[in-house]
Amino acid sequence: MKNLSLKLKEDIYRDTEKVVKKLKVPRNSYINKAVDFYNKVNTRSLTRKKLFEESLLVSGDSMEILLEFEKLS
Repeated sequence: MKNLSLKLKEDIYRDTEKVVKKLKVPRNSYINKAVDFYNKVNTRSLTRKKLFEESLLVSGDSMEILLEFEKLS
């Protein structure tokens, strides 16, 4: 496990404290889960963006290949 010094905006800290008290979970665990979730969301978003960009790069070739297949039919 890595140690990390973290500075939170006051309002974010207050909100976090309220939530962890209601959920009765350690702050460290809560923040770990939040960062993990945010990493997954951003990884998915970056993958989607890369897939879209890659699709654009090959779309012209794909259309040419489809036209060739249609000629064979």
